[in-house]
Amino acid sequence: MLRWALHLRGPETAPETTVTVRHCVYSFGGNGEQIDVHVFNTVALIWSKLPPVAPGREHHLEVPSMRRAHTAVLVEDTVFIWGGYRREEYYNVLYAFDVDTHRWFKPKISGTVPKARRSHSACVLGKVMYVHGGCNLLTKWTNDMYKLDTSTVVWSLINTRGTPPPASSWHSATIIGTKMFVFGGWSGSQNYNTTVRVFDTETYLWLNTPSTQLHPGEHCAHSAFAYNGELYIFGGGSDKYINALWKFNPESFSWKKVEPKGNGPRQYRRCHCVMGDRVIFVGGDFTRDLYILDLSPSLKTLCKLAVIQHHLEQSELPHNIRWELAAMTTNSN
Repeated sequence: MLRWALHLRGPETAPETTVTVRHCVYSFGGNGEQIDVHVFNTVALIWSKLPPVAPGREHHLEVPSMRRAHTAVLVEDTVFIWGGYRREEYYNVLYAFDVDTHRWFKPKISGTVPKARRSHSACVLGKVMYVHGGCNLLTKWTNDMYKLDTSTVVWSLINTRGTPPPASSWHSATIIGTKMFVFGGWSGSQNYNTTVRVFDTETYLWLNTPSTQLHPGEHCAHSAFAYNGELYIFGGGSDKYINALWKFNPESFSWKKVEPKGNGPRQYRRCHCVMGDRVIFVGGDFTRDLYILDLSPSLKTLCKLAVIQHHLEQSELPHNIRWELAAMTTNSN
């Protein structure tokens, strides 16, 4: 029984990407000259902002500038930020953020570096980051595939086989097992890829995949995540905003619409991350709010939600439960 379990305020500036690190969510975005880093503690349910690196200080030049439509992935204790744009400037410099020391640095890379782009996808399998598609200044929309070995920091262009998805941006790419599942996208005039396309990371082959009669429709800028070996799609937009949740089974190659209990977000989301049985959605084009979707809510969670929903008396409850209820209903900044 899926349920929207929590709705709180988000960080003070709009996030563009998020990753989960142990019990915290790290958000990268903002409106200033350099990228902002906000941290959401999922135990205390409180946001905090890391102090920016002052000009002239050590490592200042290794902090990425504020940007949109970049990607962030976590490999062990390092977040890798790549791509994005600001005004008419597109980026392809790799930045890294150490979550233990909160220090930015620019790794010394080699190999075939992808062209600067935005609105691409990035996902991780082991220590390899895969970058697919996106939009650049030269050829506009693309469907190429690159990989970055984060242990050697070497970029490589993958010569894929088979028929790739149409060139697009704002699609999603999600790893399940050793395969990448690509869905949705936008190429300036129309949405593409209502069929899930599958890329085998071991053979570099785009597999032949059947179309499905039932599917979520045309999507871009949606959220996609894997849970228990299945692909989930939430939100996004085409000619209208979408806030539906769909589940895709890779074995039967079939879609099913899922309707969680409770009140979810109204606008479409771009930032999301999975933490155990919970999915945390934050930000979007019209709001900074945070929502938590519990994919397997415990009895304790359901009881707390009932207390809040029905305004039940709390004075006789244990102190730690009253504290948790207060955190769930108090401004989180």
